[in-house]
Amino acid sequence: MYIELLTRITTQPLAEREIIRRHGRDCGEFTKLAVVVLNQIVRPFTARGHRLALAGALQDEQQRQQFRAELGVLQEQLKKYTGMLANIAGVEDLSELEKTAKDY
Repeated sequence: MYIELLTRITTQPLAEREIIRRHGRDCGEFTKLAVVVLNQIVRPFTARGHRLALAGALQDEQQRQQFRAELGVLQEQLKKYTGMLANIAGVEDLSELEKTAKDY
């Protein structure tokens, strides 16, 4: 529970998203990717989840399992983007690190 709370926006300062403003044209590829991922993929899913939670729909086991299955699909989709972001940043893509560690 500590880690869950520690890593959530409810307990962390809300930083301004200044990267795009500060670097403008120098971060064109990042901007394209960030806008698509956040606005077209992540936001609709989290907004839907929030509405379901407020309506109490996630109290139902079947609805909760369906939502978790949809989250699994989303996670796989987002892993493609983590690779792209790692490439843009010039760093190693660690999105499969946990999977690799489990293989040992």
